[in-house]
Amino acid sequence: QVRLVQSGGGLVQPGGSLRLSCATSGINFRIYTMNWYRQAPGKQRELAALITSSGNTDYSDSVKGRFTISRDNARSTVKLQMNNLKPEDTGVYYCNVRARDADWWGQGTQVTVSS
Repeated sequence: QVRLVQSGGGLVQPGGSLRLSCATSGINFRIYTMNWYRQAPGKQRELAALITSSGNTDYSDSVKGRFTISRDNARSTVKLQMNNLKPEDTGVYYCNVRARDADWWGQGTQVTVSS
């Protein structure tokens, strides 16, 4: 069974930092691209960052230069380091993998950026 279990997140002031983690099981983690999506209140879920099996990364324009995605193949874990957070980064963050012809999602983590 494929499982993605997230940790991290919370409430932070503008300009602060948070780190999200996503531990996976049930897949050959090292061969898959891992994604972090986010969904702001009242908006559609959007792709924030991805990291390929070879370690190449890509970011949405809104987070580029502030967020860093990384992976640890030995621990089957993907992380998202978020720096210089802004109120518009507020939302629920989800890790995701497309594997075995299906989308698998973490349980979601609330990130709130507010003074």
